[in-house]
Amino acid sequence: MKLSTVLVSVSLCVASLSFSHQANANEQLAISLCEYIAADDKSSLRKKLKSSRVKIRNIFDAVLCNGNNMLRHAIVSNAADAGEYIVKNLPKSTLADGAEIAWAEGNGHSGSPLIAVIKDRAGL
Repeated sequence: MKLSTVLVSVSLCVASLSFSHQANANEQLAISLCEYIAADDKSSLRKKLKSSRVKIRNIFDAVLCNGNNMLRHAIVSNAADAGEYIVKNLPKSTLADGAEIAWAEGNGHSGSPLIAVIKDRAGL
């Protein structure tokens, strides 16, 4: 009886440690991506995504930088190169609703060069 309790306890501890390690890795990836976007460092952004074996289209909704998605963070940071890279790697259907353009215009970023890139990619 005591042996099974010990085994269950040890199993739970090991499982929780391995899960927190994965969560920390994902959090560190998100922080790095946000920093590269803010610095308009397209090359480092691309390398980090490639080395992590992650595609922008798969993490776009999950990664938030200062409360904004990666594209909005690029618009706020005036990161034209990184923003264009993000736009080109997103599916057209993600941009087709015009939500990113409406957000940018509503928040005083209508002069951003990324607006034209988004419109071109989405076909708006």
